[in-house]
Amino acid sequence: MIKRLFLWLMTAFNLFTEDAELKKIPVGGQAVIEGVLMKGKNLWGLAVRRPSGDIFTETWPNSSRIERMPYKLPFIRGVVVMCEMMATGFKALSRSAEVALEETDETMTWKDILAAIAIAIFAVGGLFIALPLFLAGYIADTPLYVNITEGVLRAVIFIGYVAVIGLWKDIREVFKYHGAEHKTINAFEHGLKMTPENIMKCSRIHPRCGTSFLLIAVIVSIIVFSPVKTLIAGENFILQVLARIILIPVVIGISYEIIRFASKSGTLGLCIIAPFLSLQFLTTREPDIKQAEVALVSLDTALKGAVLNP
Repeated sequence: MIKRLFLWLMTAFNLFTEDAELKKIPVGGQAVIEGVLMKGKNLWGLAVRRPSGDIFTETWPNSSRIERMPYKLPFIRGVVVMCEMMATGFKALSRSAEVALEETDETMTWKDILAAIAIAIFAVGGLFIALPLFLAGYIADTPLYVNITEGVLRAVIFIGYVAVIGLWKDIREVFKYHGAEHKTINAFEHGLKMTPENIMKCSRIHPRCGTSFLLIAVIVSIIVFSPVKTLIAGENFILQVLARIILIPVVIGISYEIIRFASKSGTLGLCIIAPFLSLQFLTTREPDIKQAEVALVSLDTALKGAVLNP
């Protein structure tokens, strides 16, 4: 459960925009256990390497509430997309575990899912909210410096967290599939002939990666959380933490709009997002050609065979 929770937290932040024409679809995806999940216009395509060596595929409809009111309103849509991606990420990771690890006797129930969500909330609240706030109180002495120090500490703790779990062999394999996913999308978006060999030549860094969102959220949180220290008088640490947890949807909504604007703004958008791309050197690894093959099959599955059978 703990291992899967780590994987879920690291793959649930992939945010995408929509378009209509096939070659203009900003496809996206995420790494799972021994595989990749890709998002097309109408389908999610999952591809997982079985222990026997062959590739398992599965699809399910890609539908989102943000196509309807009021969910598509700015700031609200970011929270909706995040919730949908967390649900999809958990489903894909559970399915990939069944296939890759042959966990035929392990079925995720609603009780298991709610327990995992509770653990995730506790982990995020404790590690990324309470701990930076606690440490900042000892380092800084004015509300402004406390907020800035808290944000810096949150970024350092998060980057350290990613670096540490990246030492875990199983997580490194997932990071390799994450790299394969990025390489495949880069090859597709640059109009290359879609072969594993061509995919391997592409960069494992991609400007729409959801991990960039996390660093943007850290910066946004400094601004959003700044009034809390002033509005909540005294040194009530519990209320300070609860207030920050309540404001997380606000941070997500604003951060999503920044990512969305950057993805649609050409050179300006690339300039905005460029400083945050460095995190991908931690969350991706260079894949091998077999992992690139799995990512390619996943994309082809999501696009109904349009990649390998144009």
